[in-house]
Amino acid sequence: MKALKDIRIGTMIRGALKDPSGYVRELVKLGFESVEPFFWQTMDADLAKLARELKEAIGDANVTIDTLGMFGNPLEETDIDRRTLAGWEALIDNAHLFGAKTIAGFTGRVRGKPIEESLSRYKTVWGALAKRAADKGVRLAFENCAMDGNWSSGDWNIAHNPDAWELIFNALPDENIGLEWEPCHQLVYLIDPIPQIRKWAPKFFHVHGKDATVRWDVIREHGVFGKVPFVQMRSPGFGDSDWTRVISELRLAGYKGSIDIEGWHDPVYRDELELTGQVHALNYLKNCRGGAEFIPNPA
Repeated sequence: MKALKDIRIGTMIRGALKDPSGYVRELVKLGFESVEPFFWQTMDADLAKLARELKEAIGDANVTIDTLGMFGNPLEETDIDRRTLAGWEALIDNAHLFGAKTIAGFTGRVRGKPIEESLSRYKTVWGALAKRAADKGVRLAFENCAMDGNWSSGDWNIAHNPDAWELIFNALPDENIGLEWEPCHQLVYLIDPIPQIRKWAPKFFHVHGKDATVRWDVIREHGVFGKVPFVQMRSPGFGDSDWTRVISELRLAGYKGSIDIEGWHDPVYRDELELTGQVHALNYLKNCRGGAEFIPNPA
């Protein structure tokens, strides 16, 4: 089983759910192989209690917690930004309770400024966090989502573009700083995600299972700045990416870890169809991986 599950297929769960352990029990029954608990801007949970309850919910199932998520802007200094930074620190310090080896989220950025003007603050904040994480044996992974920002301005994240990756990894070449990558956010930029795997896979510490559909008919009629959205975020199996090739390239590059589905974005499979879409994505990604079960070679 190990050879197949060097790449596990899982999903994200909100750490602030009323009953996260009950939710995880249902996910285990559905065949998810990993879970990524995550927090949005603030982390007010009792992490020791949450870790214990999630482990109890998993029981003896072969399900892991590879990565924890903390999404916000830790570079700025409003009250909620400081709470985001405190959340990163708390997750780093308590990752071992979950068995997690990676903490993922946004870099943050100096709001309303070009990416280069965030680098000084980035070095200060993430230099300290990288050392804290290294002391705990933890890696830090930046999601490649622009959060509606661009090179010139934005509110959340500078790590959304390959040119920005060059800047941040040159600014802090720490070995425990990398990416939480997904093809979706590159397709949103009309960037081919496949060459990125070959170039950047050594920095891929975690992968999100999220895809996109580029609506070329809309682009031809309305362009990319019109009122009609030219791209839709999709669950894997409903979008444009060839996930068989994505996973094959990840394997060839030596990636071992989880692909955790990031739900709640698909315009069709949402609300009452949310879990229907996620389970379809789960089974689709397992097929793209080579199947659901490991078949040993005959002696």
